[in-house]
Amino acid sequence: MGNAVYHLVAIAVGAVVGVLGVALHVGVERFSAAWPAFLDTTLGLDGLPLYAAAALVAVTMTLVSLWLVRNFAPEASGSGVPEIEGAMEGLRQVRWHRVLPVKFVGGFLSLSSGMVLGREGPTIHIGASVAKAASDLMKWQSEDMRAMLAAGGAAGLAAAFNAPLAAVLFVIEETRRQFPYSARSYIAVVLASIASAIVTETLTGNRPYMLLEASAIPYGWLPAFLVLGVILGAVGVGFNHTLVWSLDHVRRLGERRSYYIFPTAVGLVVGVLVFVRPEATQGGELLAVQLTREGLPLAMLAFIVLLRFVMTMASYSTGVAGGIFAPILALATTIGLCYGTAIESVTALPEHGHAAFAIAAMSGLFASTIGAPMVGMVLVLELTGAYSVLVPVMITAIFSNMTSQALGGRPIYEILLERTLAIEAAARAAAAPR
Repeated sequence: MGNAVYHLVAIAVGAVVGVLGVALHVGVERFSAAWPAFLDTTLGLDGLPLYAAAALVAVTMTLVSLWLVRNFAPEASGSGVPEIEGAMEGLRQVRWHRVLPVKFVGGFLSLSSGMVLGREGPTIHIGASVAKAASDLMKWQSEDMRAMLAAGGAAGLAAAFNAPLAAVLFVIEETRRQFPYSARSYIAVVLASIASAIVTETLTGNRPYMLLEASAIPYGWLPAFLVLGVILGAVGVGFNHTLVWSLDHVRRLGERRSYYIFPTAVGLVVGVLVFVRPEATQGGELLAVQLTREGLPLAMLAFIVLLRFVMTMASYSTGVAGGIFAPILALATTIGLCYGTAIESVTALPEHGHAAFAIAAMSGLFASTIGAPMVGMVLVLELTGAYSVLVPVMITAIFSNMTSQALGGRPIYEILLERTLAIEAAARAAAAPR
């Protein structure tokens, strides 16, 4: 088989993933706005009846999403990125015929409910599933199949955020241990990302999803971004530890009683928060832009940080389909705004200083939690269009990653994959005859 055929398939995979990614994105965006408007405006509900109805809608979507995952595709739980990395390493299988529908429908429901989850997890997993389907059709095995999985995953990330360059870097940096690097496989990843981005831009427009206005920062302010990076490195280590701790505790609760108890509680709370505290719900891409422009006081920003941190842990621990990229970026934005506001209480910030700290914080927290500083830098710039703050973004990301490593932090997807493999090994050992 020639390279031309392989690369044509990669382009086709990227285009299909682009269509599915846009369908998921637009569907979630519209439905997550439509059902609250229906309860509030169309039905005219208010007060306790409104909160009760919203809680019922959100918990229904949450439980249906979880039911689909648990009964038809357990591997579709959560982000899906660890599953892809495991498959590229030969440790997991991508059963595309069941993951594809469950990840799409389950992701649509969980994201639309208001859960603090990102759409990038489902689209990356959907992308890898499309790639596996193409590989099965072409009867590819081993290296060709693994490289196509990477191309599909990259196409999914490109579709989620319209960030094709970050998608390519994600494969190179995040899956560096698993990716079968060669000119053939690398070109396939680039072509799939480009095809996905072209489809995404054609259907949704060529505009950064988190467009933020920022101007160049005087170099005298660069030490402040270094300190921000150190802070975010510590926060990232705490984020990863708390996420795994939450997953373990919720799993033990499910084993003792029912796997639906905790998701029910979270779904009910999310439904109420959609109206009471909307900033504590959904992935948070639009929230990040909104908060940067509002100029909220430090106490309110700190409250939003705490609220979103708790809701991110709770939402991801339910086991429904959904990613953590977007929640990490929104949480980081709020932390960056807190940092900038605290500095402003002492001295005046440069022009667009708040936006610069918010943008740099996104790359910093991404670098410490995901463990991919280059991806964090490029992803944030593609998302915001704020190329004028490139140097502060780079400084924040690299010092955050250095701090995370110094504190013993590890990439969250690596941790989650090891956790999944350990749970399955323990289950097999328990089921084996003595």
